[in-house]
Amino acid sequence: VKSEGPKLVLFFKATCVYFVLWLPTSSPSWFSALIKCLPIFCLWVFLLAHGINFLVSHRSASRILAGLIFSAVGDAFLIWQEQGYFIHGLLMFGITHILYSSAFGMKPLDLKAGLLMGVVSSSCYAFLYSYLSGPFTYLVAVYIALIGFMGWRAVAGVQLCNDLWTWTKLSACVGAMLFMVSDLTIALNEFCFPVPYSRFIIMATYYAAQMLIALSAVETRDEEDFRKRS
Repeated sequence: VKSEGPKLVLFFKATCVYFVLWLPTSSPSWFSALIKCLPIFCLWVFLLAHGINFLVSHRSASRILAGLIFSAVGDAFLIWQEQGYFIHGLLMFGITHILYSSAFGMKPLDLKAGLLMGVVSSSCYAFLYSYLSGPFTYLVAVYIALIGFMGWRAVAGVQLCNDLWTWTKLSACVGAMLFMVSDLTIALNEFCFPVPYSRFIIMATYYAAQMLIALSAVETRDEEDFRKRS
């Protein structure tokens, strides 16, 4: 907290700016897009503050940075979702989940966690299915599969029973779960029924998720420091 906390000050300030201004979604503009994306830009700065050499040397960190870049583009598209850019935003976040999954890796496999996430994802899609039509019937299925897979890889990294976990792995796990809550709220509000306080729920969980996933990128540095001390 002492080493990483100060680097996140800009992120917290930018998040406060977004919620204070609370720009109306009915009047999309480049300014509202900038304010919405600003906290994600600050997470770019957070990762870049660890050094270019760090990002180049550790693929997981560079993939999380790439995921944040696609997230910002997706955020911008969703500002104009009523103008037909919702699918574009969906595509950008789909790529984000692929990058995050790659960053979390495939070890340990943890098939039990995979089965659990499969059941959760399938249940969510089964509920949404009757509300979907046209290309969204397939696009939402693919998107849920991608974010479910990302959630599996994040959960699998936390081996509490074997005492093989770190605070950054736990950060990735909680971040992935919050991302799923945010996207499920979007889906319910977009396709099913109005969700009370949906915008606050969506953005609060989304920003928290992105921050926690960005924090998980410092995992490799922690391991290197531990080996040096040993």
